[in-house]
Amino acid sequence: MKAVTSADPYPDGADGDIPASLREKVYEDLRWRLITGRIAPGVGISTRGLALEMGVSQMPVRDALSRIAAEGAVEIRSKRAVMVPRMTPVRFEEIMQLRRLLEPMVSRAALPHITPDVVRQIRQADAAIDAALAGGDVRAYMDSNHRFHSLIYGAAPLPLALRMIESLWMQFGPFMRVVYGRYGTANLVDQHRQAIAAIVAGDADALVAAVSADIGDCADLMQDWERLNL
Repeated sequence: MKAVTSADPYPDGADGDIPASLREKVYEDLRWRLITGRIAPGVGISTRGLALEMGVSQMPVRDALSRIAAEGAVEIRSKRAVMVPRMTPVRFEEIMQLRRLLEPMVSRAALPHITPDVVRQIRQADAAIDAALAGGDVRAYMDSNHRFHSLIYGAAPLPLALRMIESLWMQFGPFMRVVYGRYGTANLVDQHRQAIAAIVAGDADALVAAVSADIGDCADLMQDWERLNL
């Protein structure tokens, strides 16, 4: 059955009375769950279950899923068949290529706007990453890693590029959560200290190199694609 990607795959619902603020809150919550791998690929997504967790009706959840489907992060086959699509090597390589283009560019643009307070928050995120790696806590690692990168990229005055990066993270987050879960945190490489040193030194080239190396380490996990069979 063909996936539904239209703006309204739930035509029988009347959602005009849902406040815009609630729509955005649910949408951003679901994006965050995907980015941090809290929704697994290839597993059905229950709109009722998500609505209960969030304390909302099913309509804003369906509305958010429709928007996310348009971004390619979920497939809506019917009202009761919604899931994160399984990753393919071709799709993953395209995502990585786009990350290699966008994230170094945004990092360079962000550097002049990173304040001492943001540096402090970046260091805190890196410390949380270290704790997650030491403790083997994949979920905490995903959360802190996203925060680390968001603090850097978020300083850039490039809202369109930032949204594109978030969309890419939303698409590979569920998959990478599974990969990290199988590999364990002991096999993850932390390029973040080099990034912090570059930020403190005001060295844009070094920051770009650190971000690029971090993306490369992520892509290297694909070497065992056939064995993982994800």
